[in-house]
Amino acid sequence: MTTAPFPPSHVTIDRFEENWAVIETEDGSTFSLPRSLLPAEAREGDFLLLHIEVDNEATARRREAMARTMEDFFNA
Repeated sequence: MTTAPFPPSHVTIDRFEENWAVIETEDGSTFSLPRSLLPAEAREGDFLLLHIEVDNEATARRREAMARTMEDFFNA
């Protein structure tokens, strides 16, 4: 796997809206995540450590599967 091109950053759970968590970044922008992706004990105001990385192995497997599907479709 490839590590993230930037260090993990802290984000805050601003609030919950039904099944969504509104997340605030260090620069004040917000985005929503499904609440089910957060730890069960997560509460409004909690700081989270956000880390995103590319899974090169899973990406390669998915691309190979899609290439086989397309080949089967067009050669049928």
